[in-house]
Amino acid sequence: MKNIKYVGCDDAELDLFESQYALPSGMCYNSYVVLGEKQVAVMDAVDARCAHEWLSKVEEALDGRTPDYLVCQHMEPDHSGAMALFLAKYPQAKVLCSKQAVVMMQQFGIEVKNVQVVAEGQSIDLGGLTLQFFAAPMIHWPEVMMSYCPEEQVLFSADAFGKFGVYHADEDDWACEARRYYFNIVGKYGVAVTNLLKKLADKGIKTIAPLHGYMLEGEQKDEAMRLYKIWSAYGVETEGVLVAYASIHGNTAKAAQQLAEILKAKGAGKVAITDLSRDDMAEAIEDAFRMDKLVLCCATYDGDIFPAMHLFIHKLRLKGYQNRRVALVENGSWAPQAVRVMKEMLAGCKNVEIVEPTVTIRGSLKPQQIAELEVLADALLAK
Repeated sequence: MKNIKYVGCDDAELDLFESQYALPSGMCYNSYVVLGEKQVAVMDAVDARCAHEWLSKVEEALDGRTPDYLVCQHMEPDHSGAMALFLAKYPQAKVLCSKQAVVMMQQFGIEVKNVQVVAEGQSIDLGGLTLQFFAAPMIHWPEVMMSYCPEEQVLFSADAFGKFGVYHADEDDWACEARRYYFNIVGKYGVAVTNLLKKLADKGIKTIAPLHGYMLEGEQKDEAMRLYKIWSAYGVETEGVLVAYASIHGNTAKAAQQLAEILKAKGAGKVAITDLSRDDMAEAIEDAFRMDKLVLCCATYDGDIFPAMHLFIHKLRLKGYQNRRVALVENGSWAPQAVRVMKEMLAGCKNVEIVEPTVTIRGSLKPQQIAELEVLADALLAK
């Protein structure tokens, strides 16, 4: 793609994305320069943290030419933060965006004097290269659009197909951080993703150029498309069980670990276990959506559930958790309430089956209760 230049920037020092998701490998903000024979388009800006580096890269890629367009596919600040500086440097550039993006520019205090709203199916001819525009609302903001260059068969996919990490992070394992990114950021909007995939089904896509993560081609691109179809339909990627526990003094943790071993022995497939008080919550959300079964083990706390579990279930509900089987284990020394509260919280989740019987521990797991965990494991694995 000699006429499409990558001008994105790595933000290796950023520790939290959206002030909540851990970034062990930092983050990248992607941007591309599309060099037509007659006109030039810059695909998206970057975060203000990298504005000056990005402008330098854009200038180098232009090689003396002047940009005619800045295509704004997504207005989130990690992509629009450097827009004002770009427009100050290139005041003749016309901003192409959706109707709702214009309103958001005003909300974020970005003054744009030369803007053109583009709608579904519209295109611009850059001379030898074309950009076609597709509305992609709620992936994952309402103003989002995507762009397709048929001559190069490149899909500029906005936040879709993105991942955590700097550009070259995890080059051999796109799915690991892409999965955590998808379910925690885009996951609630599976219907919108499914509709978009249908819209693009007849497009010959050779390269996916997202706003985060590296460009996808060949087998990686095909695998990304396959996984997105599963994820957006809230389907099962991996047969198995996530055992998630919230323990105060360690007794609930011991019961969860015992149950995990029982599940493994019974051939449950992949069995993962997570301490909701200590492990990365975003990874726990990822695994809950990845697998077809979930076990919640929780201590009663102030007549409710331990806060880490409350946050976990709250996030599952926010992200549209559905189509799963869930088993429950509670602990309470004098008035166990966790099962009741967890059932009430999960009631709002679509097509989530609570497996019976539940298990109640009083203080610590007794040897005779191992049989109860065995029964619970059998019931969970029955389907």
